Amino acid sequence: MIVLPRGEAKITRETLGKLRALIGENKIVGMAPYRYQTVKINEQPYIIAGTDLSEAEKNSPFWYIEGEWANSRDTSQVMVGHEIAQTLGLKLGDSFMVQGVKYGQQAEASRQDLSAEENQKRDLARQNFHKNFSVKGIVSTGGAEEGFIFADADMLNELIGDTFRADVIECSIVADAGELAELSARIESEMPELQPRAVRRLTQSQDIVLGKLQALVFLVTVVVLIITMISVYTTMTAMVAERRKEIALKKALGAENKLVMSELLGEGALLGLIGGTLGVFLGFEFALRVSLNVFGRGINFQWSLLPVTIIVFVVITIAASIIPVRKVMDIHPAIVLKGE
Repeated sequence: MIVLPRGEAKITRETLGKLRALIGENKIVGMAPYRYQTVKINEQPYIIAGTDLSEAEKNSPFWYIEGEWANSRDTSQVMVGHEIAQTLGLKLGDSFMVQGVKYGQQAEASRQDLSAEENQKRDLARQNFHKNFSVKGIVSTGGAEEGFIFADADMLNELIGDTFRADVIECSIVADAGELAELSARIESEMPELQPRAVRRLTQSQDIVLGKLQALVFLVTVVVLIITMISVYTTMTAMVAERRKEIALKKALGAENKLVMSELLGEGALLGLIGGTLGVFLGFEFALRVSLNVFGRGINFQWSLLPVTIIVFVVITIAASIIPVRKVMDIHPAIVLKGE
């Protein structure tokens, strides 16, 4: 969701805190306010975006960053867009200087008449700011972000001599399209100075991607289950073949087919239990890493699904073992133990 000020309203820290409370901490993934300021590098204009870098990182884990995310602890380090890096020939660790006019001074200077041109230049010399930055990371997104310089918002406010003010707030919220629409209406009602705009194309595309991803995961799960059943079938067939003499001896000593078959099925069920338990925890660890690396969010372990998953594993193992185990009925002690 993008939140903009309405009319002449300004987004202050108080506004940001009220908005965060209205949305709810449990639904917020990241909330990054942005302030855009025009600066000059080598007498060419560029835009520096002041933001809360830690919140921006939460909002945009999919950005490709060559190097590392800048942070608020070292305000001399910034991230530059790929387009700017190419234009200025900047690489990681390189330094560059920006300059600009402090907040409010540009309008004041424009009111000077031409007869005071020298005084104007002298005043502006005192009102200009200069700042050296080093490149901590280079941002590649394929979008408008490649044309910005990303820096700490508090540092930018201090540099231009102004208090905190945001031009836009970028919110990443855990909600579907319907919940976003309801939340937007509530924000407009309770905070009329703001204009919330749900990024519908993004949320709709995410729903499509997630739907296709769920279908893909379901398909992969079915394929894995089929492969698992084939593997169990092959393993049990080999087990019965290797233990023909042992099975024949048991039958010769009076063991019935049902007893031998139940013993083998019990071994299969035990293997299914052990494999299912290990699979649940190893699968969760793999899914957690994928979620963190791809989506930038963790997942919770669903303990209620643990017994269901293990039961499914055991049932699949038993079902795949039935046909190989039935071959026990074809083992005749007199033929197998002949000559022993």
